[in-house]
Amino acid sequence: MSSQPEQSGALSNLSATVAMLRRLQWRARHVVQSNLGGEYKSSFRGKGMEFDQVVKYEFGDDVRDIDWNVTARLGEAYRKKYIEEREITLLLLFEDTPSLQFGSGGVTKRAALLELASLLMLLSAMNGDRISLLHASPQGYTLNKDSTGRGRIMHTAANLLGYPAPPILGEQEAKIPWRYVLKAAPRHSIFIWLGDFPGGSQPDVWPVLRRRYQPVGFRVSDPWEIELPKRGSQPVYDPTSGELFTLNGSSSAQRSAHRTWKEQRDASFKSLFPQQSDRLNLTAGDDTIEAVTEFFHQRMKRFARV
Repeated sequence: MSSQPEQSGALSNLSATVAMLRRLQWRARHVVQSNLGGEYKSSFRGKGMEFDQVVKYEFGDDVRDIDWNVTARLGEAYRKKYIEEREITLLLLFEDTPSLQFGSGGVTKRAALLELASLLMLLSAMNGDRISLLHASPQGYTLNKDSTGRGRIMHTAANLLGYPAPPILGEQEAKIPWRYVLKAAPRHSIFIWLGDFPGGSQPDVWPVLRRRYQPVGFRVSDPWEIELPKRGSQPVYDPTSGELFTLNGSSSAQRSAHRTWKEQRDASFKSLFPQQSDRLNLTAGDDTIEAVTEFFHQRMKRFARV
């Protein structure tokens, strides 16, 4: 039996992955060179960074870092310097679950979240950061640790895009090695959790993780998860059960059940990331660059008020 169709499909998927990464890289470079570069750095700076040393204050330094005790004692301005200034380490967790395969339009939640994760990695590469990527699914997990440089980070992003979607029928929860996550990156690293966040209890290690890292959550919602379609009955495929059911936006009972479900889902997400600038809820089909730019802008404004 010939394997030519399989080889052709693999080459097609590879070409699509490369094309997507090149498109994202071009857009990311343009945004970093225009208005996002400084906001990206500033958005991950704040109290809790590991103190390194005291240095003389120079024009243009952040006045929030001035050490007033040393300044008063020596008679000239000194500021605190943090290890974060030398290098940012990002630990990305991509929680790949069957529920991400839902899509009422042309883009599934999984495709939108993969694009978002790839964009974050490309932005970090252009800022000279260090990246570790943990891909977790119901079948297990894979860790790509300490990628640096554009070439290696591009390769890591390509690997993420190449992971097959988890089977629809079977286990629904990703196998996340939480205690291993606590040791996967240095203290004060940026922990970015990308997933569906359908609800449920917090991981047992969450309080410790919050003290060790700077946790940030990225979630993608389908438009129908935000608001039921108002046009009549719609057949819907549920990837968590593998079944078809009818969605009726004109049904008051369904609207009430949907509202309750949405409130519970949002409350669970907010309980993990109480600060609004620590979480981003992207709608599948939205412009990823625009959403990420606004997210970093909001974080920068938050730290500017500290």
